[in-house]
This record gives sequence, structure tokens and C-alpha cells, in this order.
Amino acid sequence: MKIINSLKIENHKPARRSHSGELKIAVTLSALFLFGAVGVFAQNVTELENKIENHTEEIKKLDQEIKKWEGEINSKQREAKTLQNTIQILDTNAKKIGTEIKKTEVNISKVNLSISELSKEISIIEGKIEINFKATALSLSDLNRADDESLVEVFLGSESMAEVLDQYESAGQFQDSIRSKSVELSQYKDDLQGKKVEVEGEKKELVSLKTELGDQKMVLDINKKEKNTVLTETKNKESEYKKILAQKQIEKEKFEKELFDFESQLKIAIDPNNYASAKKGVLEWPLDSIFITQQFGKTADAKRLYTSGTHNGVDFRASRGTRVLASLSGVVQSTGNTDAQKSCYSYGKWVLIKHGNGLTTLYAHLDLIKVVAGQAVSTSDIIGYSGQTGYATGPHLHFTLYASEGVSVQRYSQSRNCKNVDIPVASSNAYLDPMRYFPSL
Repeated sequence: MKIINSLKIENHKPARRSHSGELKIAVTLSALFLFGAVGVFAQNVTELENKIENHTEEIKKLDQEIKKWEGEINSKQREAKTLQNTIQILDTNAKKIGTEIKKTEVNISKVNLSISELSKEISIIEGKIEINFKATALSLSDLNRADDESLVEVFLGSESMAEVLDQYESAGQFQDSIRSKSVELSQYKDDLQGKKVEVEGEKKELVSLKTELGDQKMVLDINKKEKNTVLTETKNKESEYKKILAQKQIEKEKFEKELFDFESQLKIAIDPNNYASAKKGVLEWPLDSIFITQQFGKTADAKRLYTSGTHNGVDFRASRGTRVLASLSGVVQSTGNTDAQKSCYSYGKWVLIKHGNGLTTLYAHLDLIKVVAGQAVSTSDIIGYSGQTGYATGPHLHFTLYASEGVSVQRYSQSRNCKNVDIPVASSNAYLDPMRYFPSL
């Protein structure tokens, strides 16, 4: 008895502090702080979601307005080509591009809101990770303290056997809690990584939209300059406009005859095994919206518009400022601008892309070129914006497909009006029908 009494005296301690109590207090305080923040974040996220929805609705309305302008432009282009009609088309183009600029600005604002929303969600997840980390650390600390105490110390420091058993049962619960919190931490980390990837994607889209906004503003300036040029050249007289138009048509026909005669003399051997066989879907469409105005080959329009009687590509309806996309991944072989020489009424601003399957594509009559020679592009990358450069009866995209072996870029020195500009030149057997390579409509 004396021994036991002395042991009790020597080991007598103040009431043991419950480590589980410390854990509960710490986690509760952290949780109260976090959930208060979560409430604020949740309210902010809801507000952001409402704003994003409002922006989405505004974009839909702007899309409808853009379609209205495009409809007016297409209707005007079907009318007789007069000075008044041309000015009206340029004015409507300006309104359409202006609406597109507004749409892009709203899109930029929408993406910024989306980034803010994701950032707030990331803050919530980071808060949850912090709470779980603290809870796990406290649980481990409590278990370590329990492990440092011998069974005798625990027994002597407890008032009853029931308390000892409760403590060891509590230790088992802590272990289960740690395992559970570890799983939660892993899930939160995965969520965080996913949100960060989303934010990076949104930021990349934002950069792209800002670039596109700058491009649209440049196209609008080009449109305004052309209107001023037309008014200056014609002195706002219909008779002067008719004379200029007639002269352009004559010069265009002369150049086409020169080029047709030159290309007819080219004898380039082309092995059909060296380029992709005709198959639907080899190429993607070069525009977001497809409306074909002129097919490849000998057609009624080709006989009227081309000296050779053959149209060497496909024409797509595309109002000014329409995005032009690469039909297939490849490398930009060359770019050019036949308007650099006065009276050279040809492709205007053009881009030539060589693809890895033995095919080469040409995109012509662009208002703005967005790529440079030697640049690698992927399918559907923006390479420029459609327009009415060179000789064109209206804004559109001219698309030509070649067997790569038969086409090269040359300074056509034999030409009378285009001898100082570079243009793609091909033997007649190098021209391919793009419609056999595009997806089915």
C-alpha cells in the first residue's frame, strides 16, 4: 500500500488536457473563419455567375446584329455595282466590324469574370486544404504524445480503467480521422489542379481575344481608308467610278491571259503518289460559316470572269473582317500583296501554306495577313482576315489547292503590270479541286 500511495503521490498530476479537445477547438476556429469566408465567396461567385450570364445574353444579341449587317451586305453585293452601292457596302461593313469589336470586348469582359470566379473557387479550396492540414497535424501530434506515454503512465494518470480504454479508443478514431483527412486533402489538391488548368485556359483565351480585338480594329481602319480612297478617286461621281471599274476589268483580263499562257507552258511532272488522294475531310473549311459563291473548274461564271474559262479555286462568301483559318496544319511557304504594284489586279493579299501530305493551299483577297513565311500553323489557326484586295467584285475568300510539287512562288517578270510582285505560279496539272478534299456540306 505504501508503494502504491507513494507512486500516486509522485505521479499525481493536474487533470490531463484532452488533445482531442485541442484539435476540436483549433479546427472549429479555423472552420468558423473559413466558412465565414466561404459565405462571402459563395455570394460573390453567385454575383459573378449572374454577370457572366448577362454577358452571354448580350453576345447572343450582338451575334444577331452581326447577321443582320451580313445580310444587308450580301443583298447589296447582288445589286448592280455602282458607286453609291459600293459606299453603302463599305458603310455597312464598318457597322458590322464595329459590332464585332463590341462583341469581342464583351467576350473579354466575360472571360475576365470567369477568371475571377475561378480564382475565388481556388481560394475556397485552398482554405479547405489549410484546415485539413492543420487538423491532420494536430491529430498526428496527439497520437505522438500518446505513443510517448507508457501504459503505466496512462493508467496512473487516469482516474479509472474506463478512461484508459476511452483514450485508446480515441487514438484509433484519430487514426481513422487522419486517413479520412488524407483522402480529403488529395481530393482538394486534385480540384485545385483542375481549377488552375481552367484558369490557365481562360487566360490563354483572353490573350487570343485581345489579339483578335486589335485585328478587328485594324480591319475597320482599312475599310475606312478604302472608302476615302474610292471617294477621292471618283470625286464622288458615278461616271468616274464606272470608268475606273472598266479599266480595272481590262487590266485584270490582260493579267489573267498572261498568267494562263505562262502556266500553260510549264511542264512539271507530278507524281500522284506524292500527294494525298482526294477524300472528304482531308481539309477543314477555311471559314467558320460556309457559303460557296464560285466552284472550281469550268463553270458559267468562270467563262465570264476568267480568260481561261476555268476557275482555279473555290470562292467563299466572306464579308470584311471574317476570320480566315488554316485548312490543315503546315508551314507558311510565303505571303504577298499584288496591290504593291499599281494596276496589278490579281490575288491582292495572299497566304500560301505547304502541308505535310504533299498539298499546298492558297488564301487570297485578304484585308489582313496574320502569319509570316516559315511560321508553323495548326489546323483552324487564324491566318488572316478576309477582304477585297486585288481584283474582286466584292469581299470574299478565294481558296486554291495545289499538288505541292507543281507550285512555286515567283516574281513574274514577264508580266506587264505585275512584274514587280511575287505570286504563286503552278502548272495546269498542279491545280486540284478543293471540294473533293473538304468535309461534306
